[in-house]
Amino acid sequence: MNDNHPAGHGPTRAVTVADVLALPVLAAGQPQVVTGVPHLDRPVRWVHITELTDPASFLKGGELVLTTGMPLPEDVAGVRRYVDELADIGAAALVIELVRRYHRPPDALVDACRLRGLPLVTLAKDVNFLEVTQVVHALLLGNQADAMRRTQRIHEVFTALTLRGAGPEDVVRAAAEMCGRTVILENLVHQALICEPSGGTVEEALTGWEQRSRATGADDHTATRGPAGWLTAPVEYQGERWGRVVMLPARTDGPAFGPEDTTVLERTAMALTVARLIHPTPWERTAHRNALRDLVDQRHRSAEDAHARCAALGLPTDRSRFVATLVDLRTGRGGTEPETRLFQDLRTAGIPALVGELAPDRLGILLALRPSQPWRPIVERLCGTALSLAPQAVVSVGSEITDLSDTARSFREAARVAEATPPGQPLPPDRSFHELSDIGLHRLLYALREDTRIQEYAEQQLGRLIDYDTQHGTELLTTLRHYLEAAGNKTTAARRGGLSRETMYQRLRTIESLLDRDLESGEQRTELHAALTALDVLRAH
Repeated sequence: MNDNHPAGHGPTRAVTVADVLALPVLAAGQPQVVTGVPHLDRPVRWVHITELTDPASFLKGGELVLTTGMPLPEDVAGVRRYVDELADIGAAALVIELVRRYHRPPDALVDACRLRGLPLVTLAKDVNFLEVTQVVHALLLGNQADAMRRTQRIHEVFTALTLRGAGPEDVVRAAAEMCGRTVILENLVHQALICEPSGGTVEEALTGWEQRSRATGADDHTATRGPAGWLTAPVEYQGERWGRVVMLPARTDGPAFGPEDTTVLERTAMALTVARLIHPTPWERTAHRNALRDLVDQRHRSAEDAHARCAALGLPTDRSRFVATLVDLRTGRGGTEPETRLFQDLRTAGIPALVGELAPDRLGILLALRPSQPWRPIVERLCGTALSLAPQAVVSVGSEITDLSDTARSFREAARVAEATPPGQPLPPDRSFHELSDIGLHRLLYALREDTRIQEYAEQQLGRLIDYDTQHGTELLTTLRHYLEAAGNKTTAARRGGLSRETMYQRLRTIESLLDRDLESGEQRTELHAALTALDVLRAH
C-alpha cells in the first residue's frame, strides 16, 4: 500500500478524519484523539492551516483545521466562540500541536469541543503542516478522479443493461455486485419481489420484511430512511410510483452510504423503470414463479432462507399445512394468461398461494392453508378455472405437508400422478382432480411406459403367444385376457369369449404350453396380468 494513502481506505468511500490521522506524515506527530471519537468517520474535504482567531470565515465545511494553538483566545468565552464557529461551519476536526504554546490542551478547549462533538486531536511532536496539506490534498484529488471514473463506470454498466433489455433480476444483481450490499426490489404493498443478498443470507435480509419496510415510511426521492438506515429510491411505471428499490447497510457498525451508493441506486431505479416497460409480464408473477421453482428444485441455501423469501412475497409461512397442485393444460400453446387467471382466482377467493409456470403448459400452485381449512374445495375451484382455460387440462395433487421444506416432495408426488394420467383418463365420480390414491396398476405402468424394462417384460411374457396368433390367425391372447379378467374362472371366461367349456380348456392348455406357464398358479396369473396390462398401455401409447 502506498504510504500516501490511509490504512484500510478503499476506493469506494470518502477520506475520513481517521484515515488522515493514520497517514505517516501525521502519525509521526503521535496524534491523540481527545474528544469526538465517535465522529472520526467524518469525511475530510480539504485541509486548512490557520493561526487566525476567526478561521471559520475562511472555511466552507469539511476541513481538517491545523493550528499550533498560538491564536487561541485566553478567556473561556473566547475559546468557546472559536470552537462554536468551527462546529457551525461543519469543520471535520481540529488538530492542535502541543509544541510551542501548549504542552497539554487547555481545559476550556477540551470542554468546548466535547460539548459541540468536534473531534479534537493533539500532536505531541512537531509536524510539517505544509507537507500534511500536500499529502492529503493529493489524496483527495486522486480520490475525486477515481470517483469520477467509478461514476462513469456505473453509468456505462446500467446503460449497457438497458440497451440489451436486461430483466429486473439482472439489474438488481448488478447493483448488489457493484456496491457489495444487499439490494431488494419491492412493490407498493411491501412485498419483496427480488432479493440479491451480499455479505449475508436471504433470511437475514428478508425476515420480518413487511414490518421493517413499513417502518421506513413513504418516499418520493432517493434518501436514507427509517430506524435501520435503509437507502431507498422509488421505481416508477408509466409516470406513477410502482414500488421501490432498497439498499441495506452492510452491518450496523459498517460504513455509511456514500455518493456512489446513491448513484448506483438511482441508476438501478431508472433501469428498472425501463425494464418494466420492456418486460410486460407482471413482476409479482415472475417473483412467484422463481420462488416456486426454487422450492421445487430445492435451490434455497437453507430452509430459513426459503421461509423468509416466501413470507416476504406474502405467503403465510407460519401456517401449518401446504398442498402442492399441478395443472397440466395440454394445449401446446403456453403463455401467461392461465397463470394470471389462476392467481387472480385464488386472490379473489382470499386463498394465499404461490402460482407459477414450472414447465411449458404446466403450472404449479402451492396452497397455504389454515389449520382446519379443507383443501379439496379449493382444488375443485382450481379445476373449474383450469377446465375453462383448457378442456383437456389435468389437475394433480400431492400429499398434504406441514413443513415448507417438504414442498419438493409434494410436487414430485403430484408430478407422478400427472405422469400416470393418460389423455382422456376418466375422473373419479366425486371429484375433478387426480391424487396418489388413483394410481393403480394400469396408471403405474402408463407412467413407466418409456422404460425399456417394462417393454422387455411384456415381450418376454407374451411375445410367443402374440407370434402364434399372428402366424395361425388364432385369438389366444384374447382368451388369456378373458381368463385373467375372470380371476381364473373358466366358466365365466368361456361365457365372455362365447366359447364352449371344452374349447376354453383346449385353448388354455395351448397357452400354458406356448408360454411354459401354469395358469392354476395365482402368482403366475398375476405376472401374466401385469404383462398384459403393460402391453395394453404400450399399444395405446
